[in-house]
Amino acid sequence: MILVTGGAGFIGSNFVLDWLAAEGEPVLNLDKLTYAGNLASLAALRGDARHVFVQGDIGDAPLVARLLAEHRPRAIVNFAAESHVDRSIHGAGEFIQTNVVGTFKLLEAATHYWQALAAPEKGAFRFLHVSTDEVYGSLAPGAPAFTEDHAYAPNSPYSASKAASDHLVRAWHHTHGLPVLTTNCSNNYGPYHFPEKLIPLMIVNALSAKPLPVYGDGRQVRDWLYVEDHCRAIRRVLEAGRPGETYNVGGWNEKPNIEIVHTVCALLDELSPRAGGGSYAAQITHVADRPGHDRRYAIDARKIERELGWRPAETFESGIRKTVRWYLDHPDWVAEVQSGAYRDWVAAQYGSALA
Repeated sequence: MILVTGGAGFIGSNFVLDWLAAEGEPVLNLDKLTYAGNLASLAALRGDARHVFVQGDIGDAPLVARLLAEHRPRAIVNFAAESHVDRSIHGAGEFIQTNVVGTFKLLEAATHYWQALAAPEKGAFRFLHVSTDEVYGSLAPGAPAFTEDHAYAPNSPYSASKAASDHLVRAWHHTHGLPVLTTNCSNNYGPYHFPEKLIPLMIVNALSAKPLPVYGDGRQVRDWLYVEDHCRAIRRVLEAGRPGETYNVGGWNEKPNIEIVHTVCALLDELSPRAGGGSYAAQITHVADRPGHDRRYAIDARKIERELGWRPAETFESGIRKTVRWYLDHPDWVAEVQSGAYRDWVAAQYGSALA
């Protein structure tokens, strides 16, 4: 069995589904079920004895210790995190609590558990920490992409909290010998993505005939990684990664945000045309830029390809088509996550006219 934390969130739920389909090894899934944690994303696993779900916080040390003692996982994969930059700007406290304090407490519990294991199990145990490219800061146009040796320079409360968690993971390896692995990924997209992030927000708002809010000039550049490719990368790092190492995981798809929005609009024009005719692109609305908005991220994923043989299977064109198709095919899931709290968040962030 492996322990997956944050396994009801976007990437976590995709990983749990992918893991059970590919590996078949049971999963103990610990998730706090905040606004972005959604058990509906794991509906396919209802009644599956290989999936054991526990609602709880990685910062709850007694709970984590009990789960480790009872289930004796051979690995921990830590997805649990607050992850939205805009939310961190308006309220950083939860990000510090979960991403920094929570990771610290999880590391403490994992270390005590690992130290007590018998030699064979102790040697095989791994703690895999899932992080982000945002810890590296912002790249100038034309600058080389982020490698694993790039200096940390976080610019938002979110990325600062993730950078802190990365440093803690590294410290627990060098100080205590805990066999850790860290992955830093680029922007994920795909099924089960909560519609506050760019791609699902554009899809959901377009279909609801709402404005499509684009920060500033929309020329901020991101590298885009299809979530199923990310899940395969994590499986491979867990299988063969060298303890203490960091692996950058990217999609080799650098694109400005405004291009992403136009691509989504074009796919919706094709797959679900507007009732009144015309393109969804007519709904694009530029809004005031985010404070401290990083201009460019880009991942150099050559290390994981060279050492572990992983490379993304999806192009952006194939992945974004699958993503738009998934949202069109799952209106019930979308309706369920669009709670009153979600609508209040959109109104607060982008203005009531956009909600």
